[in-house]
Amino acid sequence: MESQPLILVLAVGLTPRTLEHAPRLKALAAAGWSRSLVEVLPAVTCSAQATLLTGASPEEHGIVANGWLFRETGEVRFWQQSNSLLGRQPFYTTARHMAAARGRLFRAAKLFWWFNQGADVAYSVTPKPYYGADGNKAFGITGRPDGLCSDLESTLGPFPFPSFWGPRAGLPSTRWIAQATAHVVERERPDLTLAYLPHLDYEPQRMGPSGCNMPRLVRELDAACEPILDSAKKLGARVWFVSEYGHCDVSEPILINRALRNAGLLTARDGPFGETLDIFESRAFAVCDHQLAHIYTRPGDEHALELAYETIAQIPGVARVYRGEERKEIGLEHPRSGELIALCKPSAWFAYPYWLDESRAPDFARTVDIHRKPGFDPCELLVDPRLFWPTGRVIRRLIQKKLGFRTLFDVIPLDPALVRGSHGLPAATDLDRPILIGDGPAPDGSATLAMTSVHEHVLRALFPE
Repeated sequence: MESQPLILVLAVGLTPRTLEHAPRLKALAAAGWSRSLVEVLPAVTCSAQATLLTGASPEEHGIVANGWLFRETGEVRFWQQSNSLLGRQPFYTTARHMAAARGRLFRAAKLFWWFNQGADVAYSVTPKPYYGADGNKAFGITGRPDGLCSDLESTLGPFPFPSFWGPRAGLPSTRWIAQATAHVVERERPDLTLAYLPHLDYEPQRMGPSGCNMPRLVRELDAACEPILDSAKKLGARVWFVSEYGHCDVSEPILINRALRNAGLLTARDGPFGETLDIFESRAFAVCDHQLAHIYTRPGDEHALELAYETIAQIPGVARVYRGEERKEIGLEHPRSGELIALCKPSAWFAYPYWLDESRAPDFARTVDIHRKPGFDPCELLVDPRLFWPTGRVIRRLIQKKLGFRTLFDVIPLDPALVRGSHGLPAATDLDRPILIGDGPAPDGSATLAMTSVHEHVLRALFPE
């Protein structure tokens, strides 16, 4: 028996509270069902997506944050795309095996979900810039099969990369991905299609959910989903929407690395481009990711571990510090985790800066540079308010680049107090949790589901027999 195709759309930041402002998605839920989801910890992009894909906790699948210390090389890496980083099998691989056992072919499409490169899918599209030997970067997307990305860009226009992340992040990238999803669904007709729509992840971080026009933003997301919903109706596919987390207002940036540096634990190397974190010489440093921080200490240095624990526990805004087996209490006892893990209070978040003098900040700190920074930096969503005519500054940098000069688009502020929204901790109420909505038979009768259960429900939808 052939099952209905399933389209699973990840709409970041959608919650039961905000669903009220999305007429199309609200109608989908009313005709079908909706469930709030209990987040994983940390409630951040990569950890949540890994849990949705595998049905496992971060402690099991190993994606303990958006980035962590790769101990073998002594490098902090964020936003890695390799599917092989997942420590458990994702549902598209399980589904392919289940279909093969039934003598059926199974084809999945993965559009802008994380862990995309090397994924066991027939169709994939993911952002992937080109990096020149001279330090230049050109925007681009990649995927499989050959020709898919170029076909999409010839049909829809170039992917609007600046609207995917950075000060100009906004609606155009979500519209493009939704249109690309409809294109792939109608032309290729995959058994399972995964699409990632990031629109609600920008303004709620810049301004906080109470500081931005959430009804308008949700309506924009809802309208952008129309091509996907139309394609699903045309082909008789089921459509589910899921989210990773909700956002909260914050007002307390915690400069944890500066505290560790003042305690004599963190070391920075000064140079011609500012100070850089010296991982090998530091006795302790923090990899900050929204409302959670992994603190790595030098192996065998018990004094550094104890001093780091005492230092961090006394920082205003820190809720608790976990060490050793205590990390199991929050599902993060994993080799990739820090020796210490700090959680903040709901009104606070962890900022990565480690320099003590702004004049010695590294040159990348004032740019959008998600791979070079040893921590997540939501300031990349903002333009430095101290700049006179920042648009003119960008134009000047563009001209310099066109003329062949190496230049930096140095418009990002260094002040973390400008950031008004974050996420990472469990929501205070079910209304602000992530959500799972869809058509067809409901998963079960409970009002709330564990995020780990989505994996099982996807497989049941694909193989109802």
